[in-house]
Amino acid sequence: MSAAEWKQKCEAEWGLQGVPMPDAVDWKSVYEAKPLGRNLLKNPAPIGFSKDTPPPEPEYPDAPPGGPPRFQPEGNFASWTTKTEVLPYDTSGIPEGVVVCGLPQHSWFTLEQVVDLKAEGLWDELLDKFQPEIVIQDWYEESQLHDYIYELHVKLLAADKTTIISLHTAKPKENMSVYSHNWKEVSHVFSSYGPGVRYVHFQHRLKNSFLNDFFPTRFTDSSVIVKPVRSSS
Repeated sequence: MSAAEWKQKCEAEWGLQGVPMPDAVDWKSVYEAKPLGRNLLKNPAPIGFSKDTPPPEPEYPDAPPGGPPRFQPEGNFASWTTKTEVLPYDTSGIPEGVVVCGLPQHSWFTLEQVVDLKAEGLWDELLDKFQPEIVIQDWYEESQLHDYIYELHVKLLAADKTTIISLHTAKPKENMSVYSHNWKEVSHVFSSYGPGVRYVHFQHRLKNSFLNDFFPTRFTDSSVIVKPVRSSS
């Protein structure tokens, strides 16, 4: 198949009318990489759950399992950079003189991943001139462990991996007055972000708790998807 035919194949596959498509781009490689419309994050559900299945109810054993405190959930975190931050005990709600037998110890478990947009098959003219929508989506568990159990930080970065072209942060507050235990969606669409974007830095933080046993806030189905459309605004 000729270079022109591969280019036409890409145009037909993703409906790229009006998108700059220079002849110098290797369209066969672009077609095989299929960078548009697929999740560019690797290992998007490392703890092993799906948003299509309700999160498991916490188990409370008759006796504490013993052993040292845990601050990280079990899972296969390949492709993610992870970090654990153990927080000091929160004694703010305890009246003076009251003796407490045990307090939960909270921790943040941070996972991050950097997507190289050009390595995934996207090309300069598409990113700089057309600026397709970059859709972020994540799902976290209503663990009811604290008012703040989840944070999302996403940065669109320039070629130097340092310059921030656009940024989105979400720090939702949980409603602790009503019991609910479902997956909650967090999403954002980057559009009209300006030229120069080459990387997407995706980071989320989940709060866990330890009191005689480990109680996590789980997440699943994280995604970064570039769509062959742009905002009309």
